[in-house]
Amino acid sequence: MNFSIEQLLAFVTVYDQLSFSKAAVKLNKHRTTIGQVITNLEDQLAVSLFERIGRSVKPTEDGHHLYHYAKQTIEQARTFDKVALSLSYGGLENITFAYSSVIPHQILVDIRKKLRRDFPMMRVNFLVRNKKDIKQGLQSGEYHFGLVNVHDSRGIHSFDATFLGHIEFFPFVQKNGEFSSLAKEDVLLALRNAKQFVLKSFIEEGMSEKITVSSDNEEVDQLALVIKMVEAGLGWALLPKTFAHSEFSHYDIEPIQSSEMEQGFKFGFALWCPHSKQISEVKSSVLSVIKENVERLLKRD
Repeated sequence: MNFSIEQLLAFVTVYDQLSFSKAAVKLNKHRTTIGQVITNLEDQLAVSLFERIGRSVKPTEDGHHLYHYAKQTIEQARTFDKVALSLSYGGLENITFAYSSVIPHQILVDIRKKLRRDFPMMRVNFLVRNKKDIKQGLQSGEYHFGLVNVHDSRGIHSFDATFLGHIEFFPFVQKNGEFSSLAKEDVLLALRNAKQFVLKSFIEEGMSEKITVSSDNEEVDQLALVIKMVEAGLGWALLPKTFAHSEFSHYDIEPIQSSEMEQGFKFGFALWCPHSKQISEVKSSVLSVIKENVERLLKRD
């Protein structure tokens, strides 16, 4: 059975837009052209994909069933195109590395050192972004790598995704502040009744219910500002356990444990990148640095 990517793209777009006219605008085609493409596809498949209701359309049961396969096929075709294109190019002159705001800075510094050794002529840009922006940037080609939180991610066929492990988060409070003298069994109640600062990126990534302990909470956009708020004794925040012995250790903040939370909140992180021959070479260097950092942290624990 022969059908084209153009046909599948028209099908998926009409499905998403529930309209031939809107799909035509999105694909920069004439409405009658889109209608004909869908009709031809239905004839080839011998199934009806949509019910025509005036100017709107409604997917049939067969249409619902085939939609996800069509979308996956389009993603795989785009990946094939990118990989084939990358094979015809030489080495990368510059890359952009997007990362979650909670990634320890020392890891990023070590990555930059490694890339300077392995790719001395390469320009490397580092940008803090949330997961949604990183995904869009990788799809558009704006970013080459993404270090992201994957607490609820499904398989992503269009990216090369490598799971890196978990980062453990603990409540951090002002060093030698009002929480420091509390018994472990009293800590959780105190945290619930105190102001909690929550990173905006966590909220945007749908983690609010998992990380919000106190009803008295405030959203903060920048990690540095969260740390300053905690340091000033204005409240507490969930931060990576590694902050206690990293570049943030000189701040007057410290992790605190409660009898109900002997272990912290654990969230998985992954390295995302496009499927590309040139990217794979850089990826090997990046992963070697991350592996060294993880092993060092495990020894420290």
